[in-house]
Amino acid sequence: MALTFVLAPDSFKESMSALQACEAMARGIQAVFPDAQCIHFPMADGGEGTVDALIAALNGQKIECEVMGPVPNSKVQTYFGLIDDGQTAVIEMAKANGIELLEPSKRNPLLTSTFGTGEMILRALDLSVSKIILGLGGSVTNDAGAGMAQALGARLLDAQGNSVAFGGGVLGRVRQIDLSDLDVRLQNVEIIIASDVTNPLCGETGASYVFGPQKGATHEMVQQLDANLSHFADMVESHVNRQLRDVAGSGAAGGLGFGLMAFTNAKIQSGATLVIEQTHLADKIAEADYVFTGEGSIDFQTKFGKTPWAVAQVAKQFGKPVIAFAGKVGDDIQPLFEEGFTEIIGINPPDYDLETALKNAERNLTQKVQGMSKSLSYFKDSLS
Repeated sequence: MALTFVLAPDSFKESMSALQACEAMARGIQAVFPDAQCIHFPMADGGEGTVDALIAALNGQKIECEVMGPVPNSKVQTYFGLIDDGQTAVIEMAKANGIELLEPSKRNPLLTSTFGTGEMILRALDLSVSKIILGLGGSVTNDAGAGMAQALGARLLDAQGNSVAFGGGVLGRVRQIDLSDLDVRLQNVEIIIASDVTNPLCGETGASYVFGPQKGATHEMVQQLDANLSHFADMVESHVNRQLRDVAGSGAAGGLGFGLMAFTNAKIQSGATLVIEQTHLADKIAEADYVFTGEGSIDFQTKFGKTPWAVAQVAKQFGKPVIAFAGKVGDDIQPLFEEGFTEIIGINPPDYDLETALKNAERNLTQKVQGMSKSLSYFKDSLS
């Protein structure tokens, strides 16, 4: 009887999308088991690939649009997804305001804004959706969702009653918040934040200190940004009469998590868990013989909600073997074997430099999967 493999990897950063990883895995399996059934479930955790993963798994469609990019007066051609017969929009903030849209020399979180993300929400509202799933990974912003709120009709005013500009650098000037023109359609839409970031908005574990430097912030800028976020949080929390800055995930995407909860009543959910639920992955794993997963790096942090761990938890419920592949296998992975993993396999030779590893990732993944499949074939034959 033909074997069934569920292929549920995340993307391998900078080398393979989750869908490409599925295809590479399938090539390796079918080189050994030509009649094997390979069920592709490209995964994501709220960051890069979330829209594509849900579109692919649920036969959704892409909606093209043009919005403001990460810096004022810039435009990006982008898209979001529609699933559930057009009732649910899936948006990745990084497709409008992501770090990969700006070369390193132009990254400045004092200036970058989430306005384009707000414009994508508006486009979704124009399509009369009843639910929006918003992935927060990969941002280049640090404005607590202020730009997003401005796009949706919020007015952030300085001491003179003038609207402040965009970016995390001006939040300290906000003295008044006017939500009278906030889009009323937000009241009738469920918004789910897909993110595995649990950082609060402010402080040493907050958005500015932890993520600001990778977005171009110097030490001095980090201090300014954190102070601005704290001031902005004071203004917002006073206006909406809710304490949100310390909610786990409020610091996601430079504080966009905070802004979404404050201005739209959004709720945060684990990104990987959300994708698994939306795609009904458990139904297919229940029928599978093997589950293959993976991502760019697997180490002790994987158990804190990363995609391979989330997939392994589902498979563990059904007693299915889980084999994970990674570009890099880090330290302290032993506890992962108690979390449902059967094997964890690095796809790169030990002498590979990063550039070579990224260039040959698909081929190396196929080869490692083929090798693993041969081992499974030997085991299967020995039981026959």
